[in-house]
Amino acid sequence: MSQKEMWYETLHAGFGQYFTVDKEVYREKTAHQDLIIFENQVLGRVMALDGVVQTTERDEFIYHEMMTHVPLLAHGQAKRVLIIGGGDGAMLREVCRHRNVEHITMVEIDAGVVTFCRQYLPNHSAGAYEDPRFHLVIEDGVNFVNQTSEKFDVIISDCTDPIGPGESLFTSDFYQGCQRCLNEGGIFVAQNGVCFLQQDEAVNSHKKLSHYFSDVSFYQAAIPTYYGGIMTFAWATNSPVLRQHDVATLQQRFHAAGLQCHYYNPAIHVASFALPQYLLNALSA
Repeated sequence: MSQKEMWYETLHAGFGQYFTVDKEVYREKTAHQDLIIFENQVLGRVMALDGVVQTTERDEFIYHEMMTHVPLLAHGQAKRVLIIGGGDGAMLREVCRHRNVEHITMVEIDAGVVTFCRQYLPNHSAGAYEDPRFHLVIEDGVNFVNQTSEKFDVIISDCTDPIGPGESLFTSDFYQGCQRCLNEGGIFVAQNGVCFLQQDEAVNSHKKLSHYFSDVSFYQAAIPTYYGGIMTFAWATNSPVLRQHDVATLQQRFHAAGLQCHYYNPAIHVASFALPQYLLNALSA
């Protein structure tokens, strides 16, 4: 492979981004998927699946901090956390930083993803797989939430885009299952795409989640490699007060948790629930 080979993302028609491939680390091209990990001088190791960037070493912290610390600090007393997907281990890494959490279950459909990411993206999990509170379940996420007898305080759906294998994690079946296994006052969050380019996804998620939760909204963060504007995270709970904490309350919890973050802080937390008018208009249409 030449030093200056280019890799082009193919997520959106007529618009995209490219990366120079400084070194190809791993590639697996099967009938089902095309997976590549390569090194890029700006972003470190980049993992892409079927032409779509999944994660990069350089900016993954934004995504993972916002998906974990927002629901966990908003809840304030979470003891049991469920991660759906998250095979690269970075979501687990961030959840493990909360000392008050007693039990962490991760449901990943493909055991190979965990093994593979531990080898090729070791900085993502950073030893979190050794945490004694952690339990790995190899199972389809939809089946798990609809069949388990366990209950959780926070559920984090770290899913791919709603095409291919990730599609089932955007269905009413899945949302209903999550509502079923959440404790009272529990919070569900999920990756929901870049709303400027994937507005229909946000509208559909909002509509479906509203059947099962009384307080449904989104919060947001700008993540460079998920280009095209802000990335939205779906937020669903039956306790509206959890979305309305002030900075002082969150600051207290943040300080008590002893967290040190690169992106998240209590002011960002509060501000992240402010959404652009084009999204608000689409949701109320």
